[in-house]
Amino acid sequence: MDTSDPVPFRPHVAGTQPPYDAPPYRSTGLRHPALPVVPLPHTVTETTGPRFSPAQFPAVADISVVDGRQAVGERIIVEGHVTDEDGRPVPHTMLEIWQANAAGRYAHPGDQHDAPLDGNFRGTGRVFTDAAGKYRFVSIKPGAYPWRNHPNAWRPNHIHFSLFGPGFASRLITQMYFPGDPLLALDPIYNCIPDAGARARLISHFDIGITQPEWALGYRFDIVLRGRGATPVQTPDEHEEAH
Repeated sequence: MDTSDPVPFRPHVAGTQPPYDAPPYRSTGLRHPALPVVPLPHTVTETTGPRFSPAQFPAVADISVVDGRQAVGERIIVEGHVTDEDGRPVPHTMLEIWQANAAGRYAHPGDQHDAPLDGNFRGTGRVFTDAAGKYRFVSIKPGAYPWRNHPNAWRPNHIHFSLFGPGFASRLITQMYFPGDPLLALDPIYNCIPDAGARARLISHFDIGITQPEWALGYRFDIVLRGRGATPVQTPDEHEEAH
């Protein structure tokens, strides 16, 4: 047997991806499909375009600063690789990122949380993987914030990721959490993934090798697309949360 041959596609193991309807995450009760999902065959239009490149969408790899002015909070570096289920790199794919500021507030008119905005924090960014599937960006560690899912509900510190494949229809959305966050045990979004190992794949790892002395702490967050070791992803309409 030639061990260099790619391993056949391995479907997800039950419980490693969040269900459409997760009762503790109350918003899914209103948004999940009420009828069986009908698969729509993709045509060449959906599978081959549009392609996203830095020429069309310039990278914004440092969202911790605006016009040379530093945002308030703990500066961090996030780095990782995007691979397929066989460990092969996924090169030149676009990643969008968005998050709350250090006080736990998004720079969005829909967020009316009683926390300060930071004019020096962009809140959104965009990077591309290189030929080896590697990405990197600089940010501020996001703060926790309250949301109205249940009494005294608070979201753990997290960063949203959106990845685009070869076409617009191949968009995946997920969240990155931070190690040691006490709110993870209480968070319905994180815990709607039944499998503990799959949940753990959403937690970044502190990495002293990424950390820059006297400047920023480093975190590693690798993303696996497809297969039994895939990073859990959200359905397209689950990335908006009620504040």
